[in-house]
Amino acid sequence: MENTPFQKLQRDLDIAATHMEKVLPKEVLDAFEKSIQDLRTSDSGRGLIAGVKAPDFTLVDSTGQKITLSEELLKGPVVLIFYRGTWCPFCNLELKAYQRMNDDIKAIGGQLIAVSPQTPNYSASVQEKNELNFHVLSDLHNKTAEKYNLKFKLPEYVYPIYRSLDISLETFNGDHSWELPVPATYVIDKAGIIRFASAEADYKKRMEPSKVMHILQSL
Repeated sequence: MENTPFQKLQRDLDIAATHMEKVLPKEVLDAFEKSIQDLRTSDSGRGLIAGVKAPDFTLVDSTGQKITLSEELLKGPVVLIFYRGTWCPFCNLELKAYQRMNDDIKAIGGQLIAVSPQTPNYSASVQEKNELNFHVLSDLHNKTAEKYNLKFKLPEYVYPIYRSLDISLETFNGDHSWELPVPATYVIDKAGIIRFASAEADYKKRMEPSKVMHILQSL
C-alpha cells in the first residue's frame, strides 16, 4: 500500500510504549498491564458494535459551544473518537494522526469529533497543544461514554501510581470517580448507524486512521 502520512499511528504508539518501558519501574509497568488484563476480563468498556444506532448526545466543546451528534450527521458521516485525556501520550499521538488526515476526511464529506471526560479547559489544552481543527468535546462524568458502553473504573491499585506520575484525574475530569472511557473509534453514517466500531482495552493500541479512511470512502 502506498505510504501516506496517516498510516503510521501504530508505529508511533509502539515507539511511545517502548520509551515508557525504559523510563518506568517494572512494578509500575506490571500494574498497568494487570489493569489492562483485568479490564479485558470484566464486563466493562466493551463498546457498542457495528450495525446499531449510535446514541445521540449533546456535549460542549472547548469554547462552551453545544455540539449535537444528530445535527453534525446532517452534514455527513462522523468519525467519533473517545480518548482518555491530555495526560495520555498515546491519546495525543492518536489525535495528531487524525488531524493529519482531517482534510482528507473533509474532502469526502466526513468530519471528526473527539470526546473525553475532561473539563472544557483541558479539552482546550488538548486542542491547542495538538493543533486540532475539529470538535474536541467534554463528556463530564463519562455520561456519553456510558451510553456507548465504554465507561470503566480504574482499579484502586493504580491510584497511587497515577498520583506519583502527577496525573490527577480529579483535576482533569472534575470529579473523584476514577472513571475513564476505553479508547474507541466509531464510524457513523448519515443515518446514525455505526458502520465500524473499535474499542480496545489496551490503551497503547488504536485504530489506524488509514483503515477509517477506507471505511468512510465506502459509505
